Amino acid sequence: MQMRAQWLTQERLRRHDLYKEFIDEASKCYIDALQHAQGDIPSLVTLYTKIGRMRILSSPNVIDSAERIGRKILDTYLEPDRSFLEPREMVNNNSIDNPHDFTEACREEFESLRTLRL
Repeated sequence: MQMRAQWLTQERLRRHDLYKEFIDEASKCYIDALQHAQGDIPSLVTLYTKIGRMRILSSPNVIDSAERIGRKILDTYLEPDRSFLEPREMVNNNSIDNPHDFTEACREEFESLRTLRL
């Protein structure tokens, strides 16, 4: 029982770190996509590497949400660059919160891990 508790703790920590890194990288990529038409290939590779790691560790909802973020970032690169005022307006109307659904899926996953029997 003690080994199972340790495993669950390690599993939560591993996912927490991965999700934090993904949110950080996705946020940087999204801001870059809003400002540039040319994609930052190394950052996109890092982002998709993290999604690949999630495919091993995470629930389907977390993976789906991460993939939607990746597609949104790629689609944003294809849109015209935004002026400085447009991201401000996006903040004001909450449309810049790209990882919102992802964080909710992560929260649900952590809750399901918390309720696992030891």
